[in-house]
Amino acid sequence: MPPLEVVLTAWQIDWAAAALIGGSAVLFALGLKAAAARGHRHPLWRTLAFYFLGLGFLTVLTCGFPGVYSPQLRWAFTLKISLLLFVVPLLIGLGKPISLARAALSPRGVDRLNKALAHRAVRLAGNSMAAPLLGLALFSTFLTPAFYTLRTAPVAGALLTVGVPLLGMMMALPIIEEADFRRSSAFFVMEFVFVFIELLIDAVPGILLRLNGQVLDHVTTMPSPLGWFPDALRDQQLAGDVLWFICEIVDLPLIILMFIRFSRSDKREARGFDDLTDEELDELNAEHLRQGH
Repeated sequence: MPPLEVVLTAWQIDWAAAALIGGSAVLFALGLKAAAARGHRHPLWRTLAFYFLGLGFLTVLTCGFPGVYSPQLRWAFTLKISLLLFVVPLLIGLGKPISLARAALSPRGVDRLNKALAHRAVRLAGNSMAAPLLGLALFSTFLTPAFYTLRTAPVAGALLTVGVPLLGMMMALPIIEEADFRRSSAFFVMEFVFVFIELLIDAVPGILLRLNGQVLDHVTTMPSPLGWFPDALRDQQLAGDVLWFICEIVDLPLIILMFIRFSRSDKREARGFDDLTDEELDELNAEHLRQGH
């Protein structure tokens, strides 16, 4: 493992990350200003969470040690990509950027935003039954020679730096902005079943990296490695450990959040039934029986 001094002092400028971080910071600031002009006061703690937790952690991953050593170390690259996908979007989401955009935009702008959120690609990525497959597809490339290309090619690195957090944001939208993704209790039951299956599925790439006895990307040498660098096989095993651990740990808070969403949905549906008159309830029951036949 690297010395603590190396971890703390390894920094670089990742221009793709800088563009993403700078653009996000400016857009959020403009949103705050526009929302304030419309009489909306965004909570201070959400603003601090967006800048310091969300963008701050994104900066550390891309410009700090994981970003500096990603081309040389498989485990550093795996740490960076997995956290960009699973953790950074949730931290950015604490700032409620979609809610801020709604408060800042004009009615026409809100309508465009609603159309974007309703797009099939966004809905697919935000579906708890489809989102894990996207992560599985991404991490499955780590089992192929493409793993080396993804780590070392500048264009691939820039695309991953920008694309992975955006994909993670779309996957996290149902949790971040629950009001835009309200679903029935029956749907949540299906999600629970799939998530428990996914607990096993998303560990597969990490397990294969950890247990495989050969270097899967076929790159067994590294130019001028430092003394603390692991050999190629051990590096791959460490990458498997990191991926396996993060994928399993991230699932636990997601399951807790799903329980919270299920509870809220159940209460919301119960209130909806309580508000119905006897005639409306009889009509609803009759319609249900007709559909059953």
